Formats: sequence, structure tokens, C-alpha cells
Amino acid sequence: MKLQLCAFADEASPNLSEQIAALNRHGIPFIELRGVNGKNVSKCTPEEAVEWKRELDEGGIRVWSIGSPVGKVSLDKPFSEHLALAENVFRIANVLECDKVRMFSFFTSNPDDEETVYANLTALCELAARYGITLYHENEKGIWGDLAPKCAKILDRVPALRSVFDPANYVQCGQDIPEALSLLQERTAYYHIKDALYADGAVVPAGEGDGCVEQMLAGITRDTVLTLEPHLKVFDGYGGIDDTELKNKYVYASAEESFAAAVNALKKILKKLNYTEENRTWKK
Repeated sequence: MKLQLCAFADEASPNLSEQIAALNRHGIPFIELRGVNGKNVSKCTPEEAVEWKRELDEGGIRVWSIGSPVGKVSLDKPFSEHLALAENVFRIANVLECDKVRMFSFFTSNPDDEETVYANLTALCELAARYGITLYHENEKGIWGDLAPKCAKILDRVPALRSVFDPANYVQCGQDIPEALSLLQERTAYYHIKDALYADGAVVPAGEGDGCVEQMLAGITRDTVLTLEPHLKVFDGYGGIDDTELKNKYVYASAEESFAAAVNALKKILKKLNYTEENRTWKK
């Protein structure tokens, strides 16, 4: 069994060079690229991606997936506009020699929208395939595929789609995690590592919440990638704290400190499960 670590390194710094440095400090070989130099990847150009590729190659970091906002939009927005955004993401992925794009299944809870969701996801998969890209659906609050039974049905209805499992997002939706693992673990392509509490949705380091992260990792039966998505609170002054931001059990002095806390929590669980680190790969 081999596991490799990846991260949304824009949670360590908005600057790409500092993201690369943070990944290398923690022995993480992959990045799930989302924010680059303060801009969302979907808002950037393929020409900019050429420079990112050079920096990443020089830093020894490979793009595992594009952490895109594809599908993270209300279903009543013009789909043609969203297809154009997705196509730009796919072009950027090609420049970065990345064949994976994380995406979502549209903001809606209206049962009448179900077939439209499947049709849109199918169209996105068909467009992605023209660029040699596979789409990976992430469960998320407020979208069609928020709970595990819906995610399973999405995979049934849109066979070209793959699955990312995010335990914290399931907790924040009230989903029972063992049920989600039973339905989806064998269909999961890779994992997002963050944890949360049922009581108030607060995000906590992996293993300290209700996301059954240790159980999830223990249940992995084939080589895969774990993408850290810390979502831990960095203290930015009393004036910046609102009710939403207070839903974090811990507050850190800096983005690097919160990023390090997330990395160390995951590595602690891996060691407990008898994984050992060798050349930036975790094996047992």
C-alpha cells in the first residue's frame, strides 16, 4: 500500500513560490492547484500557467489535480457561460500536464432539477474528455451531491465522473460517515483530508472531529492520494472575526502554522496506522 500526500497549498500562502516552499518543507510532492498568486485558477490564462509550470517543475512539485470551481454555481445560471469557464480550466490543466479536475454538482435542492444536474455533468465530462481530462466530483454543502446516497446516484448516472471523498463536508451536512464510507469508499478515487464537528460544523485538524478520518484511512485498499485541505482559522484581528469564522475550535498565528498543524495531524494518523514515510511516499 502506498499513499502520497497532496495539498491545497494556497492555504499556506497565496504566493506560488511560497506554496512550493511549504510543500517541500513538509515532504509533500503534489499540489491541488486552486489559488495562484491571489487569483483563482479558473480566472487565469494558459499563458500564465506556462510560468506556473516552470516554477513547479523547478520546485519538484507536480500538479495532482486542479481544485476548480466547476459546478460550484447555481443551476439557474447560464450553462453556456459555465462551459466556457470549464473549458478555460481544461486548457490550463493541459499546460500543467494534469489530467484531473475537481468539480461540484451545482447549487440546488429542488427535486425537479435532478435530470438537469445529470445532463450538465454529462456535458462537462464530454467537454473534459476532449482535453484528456477526467472530472472528480466532491461532495459539498448546498450542492445536489451533498449527501452520500446522492453522490452514489451521480456516479451511477454519469459513469465518466469520478469521486473525491471529503469527510468534513459530510459532517457539516449531517451525513453519517460510516454510511458514506459503506456507499462510496470503494468508488473513491482520492480523498480530501479535513475534519469537522457535528455540533457546530467547526473545522478541526484531522482526527479531532467527527469525520472518522482514521477509520476512513484504515479502510483504503489501494494506492491513492490524500489532499490536505486544512480550512483552519488564522487569527486576523478581532475586527475580522464574524460568526462564521468563529466556527473553528483552534486559531493559529499564521497560515504556515495552521498548514503545519493540518499536515502533522494527518501524519500522526498515518503513523498510528503503521505507515512509514520513504522518499515522500507513505508505505505499509
